[in-house]
Amino acid sequence: MNKQMQYLVEGITKDIIAYILEDNRCDLSTAIKEFYNSETFAKLSDETTGLYIESSAYVYEMLKDEIKNGRL
Repeated sequence: MNKQMQYLVEGITKDIIAYILEDNRCDLSTAIKEFYNSETFAKLSDETTGLYIESSAYVYEMLKDEIKNGRL
């Protein structure tokens, strides 16, 4: 992962963890585990998907769909 991509992934990750905290009223470690263990995070971290150039809100909607359906 190059530095630019890493920067974008970290920014989206920060935002999504904040969204999880706000929406689910859970503690920080739970929010972090929920996102880092998701298929959405794996896709975000995969350069070939290009997901890292999407908005944080878009990626969060994907995560919510994954949680709702059990998978992407």
